[in-house]
Amino acid sequence: MATATTAPGKRRLEARRVLLRGLIGFLVLLVALLLFAFVRPLTVLVAAAQVRLLFSGIHSEYTEIPYAGQRTRIHYYAGGTGSPVVLVHGLGGRAEDWVNLMPQLTGDHHRVYALDLPGYGRSEWPRDAQYSIAEQAEAVEAFLNSQHLDRVDLGGWSMGGWVAMRVALAAPQRIRRLMIFDSAGTRFTLNFDPTLFEPDTPQKLQRLDDLLMAGPAPHVPGFVQRAIFRFVKEHAWVVRRNIDSMLTGADLLTAENLHQLTMPMLIVWGTEDHLIPLSVGEQIHKDAPQSELEIFDGCGHLAAGYCAAKVGPVVKGFLDEAAPLSGRTAEILAKR
Repeated sequence: MATATTAPGKRRLEARRVLLRGLIGFLVLLVALLLFAFVRPLTVLVAAAQVRLLFSGIHSEYTEIPYAGQRTRIHYYAGGTGSPVVLVHGLGGRAEDWVNLMPQLTGDHHRVYALDLPGYGRSEWPRDAQYSIAEQAEAVEAFLNSQHLDRVDLGGWSMGGWVAMRVALAAPQRIRRLMIFDSAGTRFTLNFDPTLFEPDTPQKLQRLDDLLMAGPAPHVPGFVQRAIFRFVKEHAWVVRRNIDSMLTGADLLTAENLHQLTMPMLIVWGTEDHLIPLSVGEQIHKDAPQSELEIFDGCGHLAAGYCAAKVGPVVKGFLDEAAPLSGRTAEILAKR
């Protein structure tokens, strides 16, 4: 009888031990993850974006292209089926910047690509490259070749818009429709110090965030600031070369250049863009008479990301409509 009564007790005791070991293991894993997030917050943020894209059927891929006289490994995302759309990020950016817009397009019968330009994200960082706009435009054309894309819809954000317009000028037969989002590329008066793109103090980082956001930027926690400063210290030389090349004016677009962009063109701008003012978008619209200008009230320089819920339907409409409305200007009002 004693054996019969103690066996269930032993099983319960063993079950409690297993449960306790599992709980301890879970707590250790949780602490390790929190510690990793504290030490490498930027890695965690990129991983979170990648998981979001993966659940939308968008996968991380690599290819090689000729760039700056050598073979260069390029990282990109691709997903969806249908007509191809290629997206180009901006200065200091990466392919994950399109995380809020890409799933909307892949769900609308498009095959969407977003690449890390050479020197950014998980693409290679050739030390002897100039990282000029012209050079980056050649990299985008080489990427199209690597994917056997003869004709695409091409979109670019900020510096990426400048690159996209250069591609469209160099190879207009390859661009079905062109989209630019709060784009650089034309001459305007800078109201900020370009070295803000290499933030190495909390004050510079706050000033840069304020330029990018529609309103005052939220405070960045200290551990995230430190991660940003470490990244900048290691990689800011690419941004510096990009900026130095831009400031020469060699690749600036003129009214004559913009008039040569004859394919349907969508211009997206935020009313609260403190980095590149709306007047720049309005001038591009004027110089490219076949373009369509969509102005998003209450959105800043990051409209394609932070206002993607409003921007996405407009982009899908532009890509899908039989005949885009050339010369049209529309303002999408913010909800009050």
